[in-house]
Amino acid sequence: MSIVVPAHNEAAVIGRLLTALLADAEPGELDVVVVANGCTDDTAEVARGFGPAVTVVETGAANKHRALRLGDEHARHYPRMYVDADVVIGTADVRRLAAALEQPGVLAVAPDRRLTTTGRPLTVRWYFRVWELLPSVRAGLYGRGVIAVGPEGGRRLAELPEAMGDDLAASVAFRPEARRIVPDAVVEVHTPRATRDLIKRRVRSLTTTAQMLRIEKVNTEESRTSRADLIGIARRNPALLPHLVVFLAVTMVARAKARRPIREGDFNTWLRDESSRTA
Repeated sequence: MSIVVPAHNEAAVIGRLLTALLADAEPGELDVVVVANGCTDDTAEVARGFGPAVTVVETGAANKHRALRLGDEHARHYPRMYVDADVVIGTADVRRLAAALEQPGVLAVAPDRRLTTTGRPLTVRWYFRVWELLPSVRAGLYGRGVIAVGPEGGRRLAELPEAMGDDLAASVAFRPEARRIVPDAVVEVHTPRATRDLIKRRVRSLTTTAQMLRIEKVNTEESRTSRADLIGIARRNPALLPHLVVFLAVTMVARAKARRPIREGDFNTWLRDESSRTA
């Protein structure tokens, strides 16, 4: 299996991911390609420290979409997995994803997510408590930092237009019957450590959705949160009403901040959450 890891200034966390990925791998089992794009830190050097199991490709362009395609040029095998550098997934989980792709009709798979919220402020913890229950979040491939595909799925991803929200674009590129969430494969996703960084993420998400609405090939309707989704959560979990208030407040602030970049068509400014990139 080939694993492509686009990495922009991820020296603090890339070792954490590669250690987990390779921990139980047999020699030659995993072909890992780290694409250090636009890095000004030691990302490439840290990745090279893992020896011949990791191929490091460097490019001066800080662009995730192009880094993914560059990684494809150096990856040798299918199944192929695309992994964000700031998440953690182990060897056994990678194998389970590869096995799930053998099911008839399945073109893309992703692991179940485990959100790390320890030490986060109440705003962040309560926001994600609601976010995890949203039907689109539970069923979509996005927000996990990991997507695995076979050859046909890989071709479909390669045809996607460039967009900030590459994982959302990848998720909606596959019809529900062609994608799977693999419950016995788990990825650890680190949430923001501060409310301001959560807002950054949400602004980027809203801007991404607006960008993709302008791209004919990408339909984001199924990934959007509806009023009915939130009402359903409140009815099933009345104790979460305070959490819903926080969720809505964060959403309103993010929408207000996203208006200008959406209006101006600024789909290049990447509001990066640095707080979650602490090893």
